[in-house]
Amino acid sequence: MSAGLYSPDEFRDNCGFGLIAHTAGDASHRLLQAAIESLTCMTHRGGIAADGKTGDGCGLLLQMPQSFMRAVGEESLGAPLPPAFAVGQVFLSADPARAELARSETQRAIEAQGLAVVGWRDVPTDSSVCGEIA
Repeated sequence: MSAGLYSPDEFRDNCGFGLIAHTAGDASHRLLQAAIESLTCMTHRGGIAADGKTGDGCGLLLQMPQSFMRAVGEESLGAPLPPAFAVGQVFLSADPARAELARSETQRAIEAQGLAVVGWRDVPTDSSVCGEIA
């Protein structure tokens, strides 16, 4: 049965979606804690795999921390970021040749849109927290 904007023909077997926001747009540690707590409820249907560690991408979407990104960008590039910038996260192959091909194709696609790539940065990671499946 269709009600409002919902059409059962358009949606299939989705895990779910949660939204927690401050109505005035203020940053709030309490809201962040509530969002993290809500993620603990995503253990069904692959949110956490059999090894108890590996997941399917449950996470939080937060406002970009401008001052942090500018500091990291300047440290990585040796120059300040432009006034308007965006940050993308790209998961590359562990194989250096495949990673370089993906990097160059990604950069080509971005530049084809009239944008510029000002740099790439390897984000520090800790694979010891990953499950065996990951």
